[in-house]
Amino acid sequence: MIKDIYDRFFYIVSIITFLCTLLAFGGMANASVDESTEILGRLGDAMAKIAEQVKPSIVNISTTRMIKAQRHPFFDDPFFRRFFGDDPFWQQKRKVTNLGSGVIATSDGFILTNNHVIEGAEDILVKLSNNKEYKGKVVGTDKRSDLAVIKIDEKNLPTIKWGDSDKLRVGEIVLAIGNPYGLNQTITMGIISALGRSGIGITDYEDFIQTDAAINPGNSGGALINMKGELVGINTAIFSTTGGYQGIGFAIPANMAKTVMNSIVKQGKMVRGWLGVHIQPLTPELIKQFNLHEEYGVLLSDIVEGGPAEKAGLKRGDVIVEYGGRKVEGPLHLRNMVASTTPGQTVAIKVIRDGKSLLFRVKIEELPPEDQLQAVTKPTNLFRGIYVKDITEESLKRFGIKKKIKGVIVESIDPGSPAFERLFEGDIIVEINRQTVGNVAEFNSITANIKPEQDVLLSVVRGGSSFYVVIPADRK
Repeated sequence: MIKDIYDRFFYIVSIITFLCTLLAFGGMANASVDESTEILGRLGDAMAKIAEQVKPSIVNISTTRMIKAQRHPFFDDPFFRRFFGDDPFWQQKRKVTNLGSGVIATSDGFILTNNHVIEGAEDILVKLSNNKEYKGKVVGTDKRSDLAVIKIDEKNLPTIKWGDSDKLRVGEIVLAIGNPYGLNQTITMGIISALGRSGIGITDYEDFIQTDAAINPGNSGGALINMKGELVGINTAIFSTTGGYQGIGFAIPANMAKTVMNSIVKQGKMVRGWLGVHIQPLTPELIKQFNLHEEYGVLLSDIVEGGPAEKAGLKRGDVIVEYGGRKVEGPLHLRNMVASTTPGQTVAIKVIRDGKSLLFRVKIEELPPEDQLQAVTKPTNLFRGIYVKDITEESLKRFGIKKKIKGVIVESIDPGSPAFERLFEGDIIVEINRQTVGNVAEFNSITANIKPEQDVLLSVVRGGSSFYVVIPADRK
């Protein structure tokens, strides 16, 4: 505790020292102590006014739900059950409380927060800055972005001003406002440490703002504010080995959050665009093989039959370099841009094919339900007859896997497959011949290059345990 206080004190002193140094060497070498103090005072006053302006629009969210308590093994003893049976009376339950934060987005009571704050809640209690409490109702949720919208029955509520998160720059000063550990209306200060963080494994759609503003449990769903008092992000997660603040926090960009919120309010769910392609990142080897001059873009490893891309004329092996006039930085960048496109909208897509630049106009469709997106591999090698799909939280729960894993999950295997009785439904393939498999697109890309007479070494997770599986080639 003393160390934490010392660290924060040292952090604040460092900032003040830095500012004083700027004043000293910024053409104010002869400035008096009073003038320097006045400038620092103005900065402090400005930040205090921003905090006063924004705090009323940040709420405390408290949720409760009932869970089954773990029974003592004594209650499963056959002797005990012989006399008392399986009476539900013995199925003990207990109430679990979860604390988080939220942002009042509209004056008529729509509140934006994280999905994990209200997920599974039976009761939601919203507490305003004036200590008034309201019962919250879930309007809609989006697990893929970890966002949710709830509603309270009230009018003329103080709202927050939306900022443009696309204009953020690394180094900008920001404030994080929320209710860490249930401590209402807590404000911490920091800077934007990085932008566009992805591949972290927190959500399906990641484009996080990284900040060193102190974010702790209970801050989830709270606001990340710029120096104009505008909402630029929704605080979502921390990177920590202790469970507390360690200088790395993540926030969902305001532009993404606003898109999700508007879709949920208008349609009751998040409606995403769909291009109908499998993509993979460009590597130096692929750039050389495809004779590319640009070092950015994504490679189409497969095209979904009957999907928007195929209808427009895109082919496997095309490299998408621009989407809607914007340069494509990589797979996750393209995925986020497509997802935020309104279904029915026609988008110009620039591709490189056989060294030539081509422009296609693609009519984006709505992302189908997850159970309709199952990818089926049809190779002629040892992977024939294996049906796989990307990992989701639902599939992990379905197969009883508690930890987050990257790979592809085996949905089913044909009896005639070489992998039959070596792989089973629910197995997660994480490596093929020592190559990491992150998703279906990578799975398809790797398996497509394996020869029929080649043995295959798989790293598999089954029931929480990891082990290797060898599928020998049939050399008859």
